Amino acid sequence: MKKVSWGVLGVAKIATQKVIPAMQRGQWSEIRAIASRDLARAEAAARAHGIPKAYGSYEELLDDTEIEAVYIPLPNHLHAPLSIQAAEAGKHVLCEKPIALSADEARELIAARDRTGRRIEEAFMVRTHPQWLATLDLIKAGRIGDLRAMTGEFSYFNRDPQNIRNNPAYGGGALMDIGCYLVTMSRYVFQDEPRRVVALIERDPQMQIDRLVSGIMDFAGGQSSFVCSTQMAAYQRVQIFGTRGRIDIEIPFNAPNDRPCRIFVDDGSSLFGDGIETIEFPIGDQYTIQGDLFSRGIREGTPSRFPLEDAVKNMAVIDALFRSAESHQWQTP
Repeated sequence: MKKVSWGVLGVAKIATQKVIPAMQRGQWSEIRAIASRDLARAEAAARAHGIPKAYGSYEELLDDTEIEAVYIPLPNHLHAPLSIQAAEAGKHVLCEKPIALSADEARELIAARDRTGRRIEEAFMVRTHPQWLATLDLIKAGRIGDLRAMTGEFSYFNRDPQNIRNNPAYGGGALMDIGCYLVTMSRYVFQDEPRRVVALIERDPQMQIDRLVSGIMDFAGGQSSFVCSTQMAAYQRVQIFGTRGRIDIEIPFNAPNDRPCRIFVDDGSSLFGDGIETIEFPIGDQYTIQGDLFSRGIREGTPSRFPLEDAVKNMAVIDALFRSAESHQWQTP
């Protein structure tokens, strides 16, 4: 089996510190090139990670006929345009979340995929982590009874005005950066789309990004509520409630790659936790899993488990949450 030859468009920290090292440990992926608009930065990243080629523009990398697939960790507003450009250059595309700034923009990606025949996917690495796969299996097996509710929190503190996450023009803000995880994993858990959503948003008075977002998603089978913030103490947690039990995911999104992950399954018999079973997952890297699944899909020609149609549905929920915050009413995705 020949590994898929990858290029990386950008030298963002998530690429250089997490995704590139993880994919280099994979069985199906090989990082062959990296590009930046600053050639010196690309060359430095290439030296640091043993990548053979460095380019001073994205276009040069896309013109490299050796490269079969690209990973895009650029600012949010560049995700859809560069994904389309890459597909049209004949490359398969794994693009960071959120893959677009709206559902309409995400639909443009479907057109590009269908026009070029390239695989394009949104990089929600959490969806294939063993702790989430096990969680879904437990729910389907009836371990917590009938699913009723999910609650989630995701936050960190960052008030740096120079950071792209604090620039509205770049698609910054809490809902796009981290709230999108709570939206997609609510849909993942309920295996359905919300019928309506409602949200409250507090904006930073200087930067105008949404710094605190609270939302509710109403599904046919229950409700999901969440809080996300870019200006609160760093924290993340997800709890899933059924008629007979509860699942608590300790580190649901930034799952560590240097220690086991844990979920806690509570049978509901005691408020003091006497009925809690701890399930531990071996040390692994969700970015390695994500990269290998994408590369293997290319080699074997298997359909995407999470095609772009899913990304459109996720963006439709996010769009509706933004509309709700403006209208102060429930909105339908």
